[in-house]
Amino acid sequence: MLANVLLVEDEKSIVTLIKYNLEKEGFKVFCAETGEEALKIIKEKTLDVVILDWMLPDFSGIEVCRQIKKINKLKSIPVLMLTAKSEEEDKVRGFESGVDDYVTKPFSYKEILLRVKSLLKRTKPSLIEDVSTFQDLKVDRITRRIFRADKEIKVGPTEFRLLDFLIKSPQRVYSREQLLNNIWGNEINVEARTVDVHIRRLRKAINIEGLPELIRTVRSSGYSLDT
Repeated sequence: MLANVLLVEDEKSIVTLIKYNLEKEGFKVFCAETGEEALKIIKEKTLDVVILDWMLPDFSGIEVCRQIKKINKLKSIPVLMLTAKSEEEDKVRGFESGVDDYVTKPFSYKEILLRVKSLLKRTKPSLIEDVSTFQDLKVDRITRRIFRADKEIKVGPTEFRLLDFLIKSPQRVYSREQLLNNIWGNEINVEARTVDVHIRRLRKAINIEGLPELIRTVRSSGYSLDT
């Protein structure tokens, strides 16, 4: 799981193309057809990039972008606008509303991918790097191996995904529900307490005698990768 992307677009052919190719690259893609649906997802999910069409059935992508940028905890999410408008005046209006980058229709999928990766490189470089580190902990996404103080740590696939997610935003506290949404997604029959089980397994695996614990439990809030 490379990064969480929200695609806001009502043309099904464009949704299919972008979603398929981003998922092939390892991104997790959420989709919305309207501005109202997009704002609901943005407030519920932990997102890294929003790809937003200018023209939506209910209100404009510009208005969606304004709403995102009004909320402190959301305003840092980069917005890539898809638009048929190529006039400089329109682009200036978008940038003034908080749009981070543009792709003008018609576009190639490769251009979308490059723009998304460029935004992530600026805002969350740890998401697109092959190796992420925190303190003496290292996650290698290519070999899918974990190291602590240069010693390889054996973990299961779920624990790997969990740590890979946490290391993207060290010290940020995630609730059980946020971890469920981002690690297990739409899997059924998965309860919030499942997170506790896998956190215990991960904590046991990466804790080495003589070294500080790296997973912090925040009472009534959740967990973070922290010391």
